[in-house]
Amino acid sequence: MNDGGRRFEAFECAPGLRLAAHERVSQIHHDNLVRRLDRLDQMMERLEKRLWLTVYGVVAVILSQAVQSFLAAAP
Repeated sequence: MNDGGRRFEAFECAPGLRLAAHERVSQIHHDNLVRRLDRLDQMMERLEKRLWLTVYGVVAVILSQAVQSFLAAAP
């Protein structure tokens, strides 16, 4: 059929708008979750560095005490 050259405007329906809004909200939630996971990962890396620094410090103290005991025992 010929519509006489008339063009119909596209309109957006409520379910389509609701779906688009849900997709935007889901994307915002996903972005926030990724940002929080990245921050958590950085905090865990810092904690791991502190833990290893503590371990090396304890080992250094034990070794220094062992060296001091050997030096005190040697005439």
